[in-house]
Amino acid sequence: MQTIINSEAVDHDRRFLLGIGAAAVAMAQLGAVRPASAQAETHTTTGRTSFPSLKQVEAGPLSIGYADEGPADGQPVILLHGWPYDIHSYIDVAPRLAEAGYRVIVPYLRGHGTTRFLSDSTVRNGQQAALGLDVIALMDALEIKRAIVAGYDWGARTANIVAALWPDRCKAMVSVSGYLIGSQEANRAPLPPKAELQWWYQYYFATERGRAGYAKYTDDFAKLIWQLASPHWNFDDATFARSAAAFRNPDHVDIVIHNYRWRLGLAEGEHQYDQLEKRLAGAPEIKVPTITLEGDANGAPHPQPSAYASKFSGKYEHRLITGGIGHALPQEAPEDFAKAIIDVDKF
Repeated sequence: MQTIINSEAVDHDRRFLLGIGAAAVAMAQLGAVRPASAQAETHTTTGRTSFPSLKQVEAGPLSIGYADEGPADGQPVILLHGWPYDIHSYIDVAPRLAEAGYRVIVPYLRGHGTTRFLSDSTVRNGQQAALGLDVIALMDALEIKRAIVAGYDWGARTANIVAALWPDRCKAMVSVSGYLIGSQEANRAPLPPKAELQWWYQYYFATERGRAGYAKYTDDFAKLIWQLASPHWNFDDATFARSAAAFRNPDHVDIVIHNYRWRLGLAEGEHQYDQLEKRLAGAPEIKVPTITLEGDANGAPHPQPSAYASKFSGKYEHRLITGGIGHALPQEAPEDFAKAIIDVDKF
């Protein structure tokens, strides 16, 4: 189920506010979850548990592992996952798009799954510009001139970056939680205490205790994030285990820790990305056709739609997906996510 808000109807001057997730967190901690059957009534899955095949391609500093479905000559769609998740976030989205005639590319982000660095000497860098360039390098390696990009969490931010910096390579975009491009300068500003509470893991990762803790309890940590971010998603152990396998990547901890430390200015980036980060720090507008999505039960930190509507200067639409949908929207509401991609392609 969805509620559509056209950009013209949104107050563009409203201040940026983080989404109120404390109540959802409290519900999850108290075990107040929605029955699985209730969510299943409106959000169905295909029953698939794996992709037909995985491929590898050398792209930039990486050998990127990716799923590739649908006709080879179809309109390319690149689906980008978040943290702590993996390509199985799109296990039910990909076949819907492939059936509709799209070529669907689902890559493992750096530090996840079968994606590996080509050189041991390459910095294990998780900064936003590096992830954005990974997508461009992947498109170049696969000889894809122009694609629809879509994602959530880290994947939404990466899709935003591709759309903002390389609009000629991006036909359209679908982004969960809207506009997520940030900067170290902006991240220096303190938030109200309730908002800071939602970022507890970011501050944990800023410490060596946090690095050691994440390395030791990776699966437990990830499962807790899933539960807090999607308090009504009744995923089973097998579903979690499929994604948790991606965290066995030898660079996973380094990439995750660097990503969050870089955001707070506690870790250096690489100079080769300085000019891109300077452009991103200016919060560039996104001109490509865009649909943004939000789940009505997103327990992760997220901005209100009114805070980012003005960042999209092309044809734009926002959709609220109802039915207890949390942060992992493509996996919790795959039909709505796939429909957004098909619809934005017609803009």
